[in-house]
Amino acid sequence: MADTIRDRVRKIIAEQAVLDVEDVKGEQTLEDLGIDSLGLVESIFAIEEEFDIQVPFNANEPEKSEFDISSVSAIIAAVEGLVKDQHG
Repeated sequence: MADTIRDRVRKIIAEQAVLDVEDVKGEQTLEDLGIDSLGLVESIFAIEEEFDIQVPFNANEPEKSEFDISSVSAIIAAVEGLVKDQHG
């Protein structure tokens, strides 16, 4: 069975945080996981590549981005929405 978007996003975040996927919980923030701004940018690039999507994220002004990075669950939901919008 193919991994879900949720599983794939959690795996990318876990790789950035150098954690096991099981240790990445939906309510956690990237900061909770020890991911800094560079790790965030690398995660965004990995997500774009994994799902063949364009993430509306400005690394210089992350708080003004339409892409919600407030928690792992928010990132998963945002990716699901982008995949749906960009791939029908």
